[in-house]
Amino acid sequence: MKKVGILGGTFDPPHLGHLMIAEEAREKLELEEVWFIPSFTPPHKADLGTTAEDRMKMVNCAISNNPFFKLNTIEIDRTGKSYTIDTIKRLKEMHPDHNFYFIIGADMVEYLPKWYQIEELVNLVQFVGVKRAGSTLDTNYPVIIVDIPSVDISSTDLRQRVKFNQQITYLTTERVQAYIKENHLYGN
Repeated sequence: MKKVGILGGTFDPPHLGHLMIAEEAREKLELEEVWFIPSFTPPHKADLGTTAEDRMKMVNCAISNNPFFKLNTIEIDRTGKSYTIDTIKRLKEMHPDHNFYFIIGADMVEYLPKWYQIEELVNLVQFVGVKRAGSTLDTNYPVIIVDIPSVDISSTDLRQRVKFNQQITYLTTERVQAYIKENHLYGN
């Protein structure tokens, strides 16, 4: 069975924290690939300032230098709100020879009891919780814990920095920075 990590999110924009989380999980769990799955419309977020196509293209820019990272557009292709259970069921149908490892941050581990159809979901996918130094991950669900270096970068901060003409150098890749600038995203 092929071991594949999944990192989902809005990626609005993708940043070095996303890449570091994916690489740490890949190395520590010996995953063959990590698939980045941008959501079309996440169920827990209001209208985004960028299109799904922009976010998909930015992910492609961000991951282009890592042969183990792949873009998967399953949620963008489906359109509408994206629930993890629907995505995992479809991925398992499409790839019955894959074991999927769903990589989530510490904040999401604590939110698992509120996930849509979580009791079924934990039987379909192995959750991987990334833990930063000093944080605790308490859950009754089966979650593999991966320690990662602490990096305090958020997409919200990047959007704000671009909006106010502040540098985002060293927070995301040069290709993502160029895409944001060329397409005048985030009030740039």
